[in-house]
Amino acid sequence: MASFTLGVEEEFHVVDLTTRKVVPRADALLDRLPGFVTELQRSTVESNSLPCVDLHDLGQNLSELRRTLVETAQPMGLGLAAAGSLPLVDSHGGESTDGPRYRRIFDDYQLLAREQFICGTQVHVELRDRDLAVVVAQRIGGWLPTLVALSASSPYWLGVDSGYASFRTMLWQRWPTAGPFNGVNSWDEYDRLVTDLIRSKVISDRGMVYFDVRPSCHVPTVELRVCDSCPLISDILLIAGLFRALVIQECRAVAAGEPPRPPRPELRRVAIWRAARWGLEGELSGPSDVTPIPAGDMVFRLLDELRPVLEEFGDWKTVSELAAAAVARGSSAARQRAAFAERGDLADAVDLVLAETRMDLQASVNL
Repeated sequence: MASFTLGVEEEFHVVDLTTRKVVPRADALLDRLPGFVTELQRSTVESNSLPCVDLHDLGQNLSELRRTLVETAQPMGLGLAAAGSLPLVDSHGGESTDGPRYRRIFDDYQLLAREQFICGTQVHVELRDRDLAVVVAQRIGGWLPTLVALSASSPYWLGVDSGYASFRTMLWQRWPTAGPFNGVNSWDEYDRLVTDLIRSKVISDRGMVYFDVRPSCHVPTVELRVCDSCPLISDILLIAGLFRALVIQECRAVAAGEPPRPPRPELRRVAIWRAARWGLEGELSGPSDVTPIPAGDMVFRLLDELRPVLEEFGDWKTVSELAAAAVARGSSAARQRAAFAERGDLADAVDLVLAETRMDLQASVNL
C-alpha cells in the first residue's frame, strides 16, 4: 500500500504585540530562523513541515515549528498569527520582500500585490505518477467548498467586517491564475499549459500558477491551495486527512475507469463563493447536488464518502473526531466575531487568533 505522505506549508502574519497590527518585520524575524522562508509581503513568514505518513506525527511537527516561531518572535515584541487575514494592518504595510522576483510581482500587479495581507495553508499529498497527479487534481473540485468552510478564518479586512467568513478566498480569486484548470490529460499537456501562461507574460514563472489544486512544480505531490491559514493545528490535521483521502479515492477511481464528478465551472464558482461567505455557519453545496444543505451535514457527508479510505489508512477515528469537534466549535471567523462583539475592539479578535496559534501547541496534537 502506497504511503501517500503528507506535508503542510503554513503562512503566518507577523503582529506587533503592542499595537496588534500586522507589521513588515518578517526579515528581522527570519534572520534568526534558518529554515523558515519569506513570502511576497514582508509581514508574512512561512513554515514547511517534514513529510509525514501519520497525522499525529504531522501534528507534532507543526507544533514544533510553531513553537520555534513563537519563542523567537516574542522577545522581539512580535507574535505569529495563523489566520487568513487580520483586521489591523500597519500603515506602512504593503512592502515587498527584497529580491527581483518579488519586486517584479509588486510592479506587475500593483494594488493587488500591495494588498496581499492574506495567509493560507497548503497541503501536499505525495503522488509520484505525474500524469495521474494532473488528472486527480481536476477531479476534487466538488469538495473544495467544504474544505474552504472548515478553514474559514478571515472575516475582517483592513479594519472592517467583510461580511464573509473567508474574505481571503475572495481576494485570492483576483489573481489571474487562481481557480481550476480543466481538460488536461497528462503531465506533458499540463507542462505546455504552464509554459503558455509564462509566454503570455502575465506570470513570470511556474511558482505563480495558483490553481486551487495543482501538481506541484518542484516536488512529486498534489497540492491543495484553497484554505485559509488555521489558528488551530487540529483543523489543519482534519483538512490534511480529508484531502489525502480524496486524493486516494480519486486515484482509485481513475484506475477503475470511473468518470469524474467535477461540477460545471459556473456551479463550482458559486459553491466556493457560498463557502467563503458563510463558512461553517451557513450552507454548502456538494459535488453532485447544487442544492445547499447545512455545512455540518456536508462535512459529515464527506466523512461518510471517505470512510472506507480513512479506515484503510488508520485515519478514521482521528479524522471523524476532529470533524465532529470542528463542526461543534464553529469556524474561526465566528469565534473572531464573538471576541470582537464583547467590547467592540478589533484588537480582541487579533488576541484570540494569537492565543489560539500559541495555545494549540500541545492540545491539538494529543490525538
